[in-house]
Amino acid sequence: MSNTIVKTDFNFKNQISVYKGKVRDVYKLKNNLLVMVASDRLSAFDVVMPKGIPFKGQILNQIATKMMNDTKDIVPNWLIGTPDPNIAIGHSCKPFKVEMVIRGYLSGHAAREYSKGNRLLCGIKMPEGMIENDKFPTPIITPATKAEFGEHDEDISKDDILNRKIVSKDDYEKLESYTYKLFERGSQIANNRGLILVDTKYEFGKTIEGEIVLIDEIHTPDSSRYFYADGYEERQKTNQPQRQLSKEFVRQWLIKNDFQGLKGQMIPNMTDTYIKDISERYIELYENITGDKFLKANTSNINQRIELNVQDFLSKYE
Repeated sequence: MSNTIVKTDFNFKNQISVYKGKVRDVYKLKNNLLVMVASDRLSAFDVVMPKGIPFKGQILNQIATKMMNDTKDIVPNWLIGTPDPNIAIGHSCKPFKVEMVIRGYLSGHAAREYSKGNRLLCGIKMPEGMIENDKFPTPIITPATKAEFGEHDEDISKDDILNRKIVSKDDYEKLESYTYKLFERGSQIANNRGLILVDTKYEFGKTIEGEIVLIDEIHTPDSSRYFYADGYEERQKTNQPQRQLSKEFVRQWLIKNDFQGLKGQMIPNMTDTYIKDISERYIELYENITGDKFLKANTSNINQRIELNVQDFLSKYE
């Protein structure tokens, strides 16, 4: 099996601080620059699995980069460059403490809530008479509070966000507008690939100049759910599971093995064979989402490779 990057301990030139997230580690430098490392960690139900997935970080980083470039005409973003397969470097921003989750279909968390009889999600009423994976009449935004490492994100309504002053009214309306526009563009890109963008999440921040920009990842299999368009209608009519391109297959495997991130539950053991299968599924996701052939990076010494590539890139900013 290929080497993976699960933990990072870099000390880049002009480094000020480091934040370790569930999947990404963010190194803050002087000159308002951030170095974001897309690790090979796998998070499900807001819990980080013990073993890394080969090439997962590269896949997420390269999809996010492509999608950032494909949407920068409608929403500004934080990205400056990607000098390494696992690295993105961009402008330092102050993140908003909410994730803008948008759903075009009754799937995943929304479907699980619906099956419990709940029809209100983040203050949004879901129609009666739907079955799992049905399309909503119009996409719905169901925000979540941004959790710290190891904690669960929580559903929150727009009213609660505004009442608790987590985001100002003017800023939230911009986030809403950007979210709808990004989802529309993402859906168009997916449609061109024979896919359906089912749901996704976007994260935003403010630059030191006060501009709202898109940050983190976008339209990746970790932040989004995709269906194959071919056969979607027939599978819905016959109440069959949809063919998915997302990490939902990992969540389903965990559920079958009695794990949903709840207190007292043990993470089931992932064998090397299953980890290899997950890696291959992520490569499939990459090639279907981007339309490009995936080229595996040299993983013989990932840390050294990253250090050299970042050092070379940052030398241009000294």
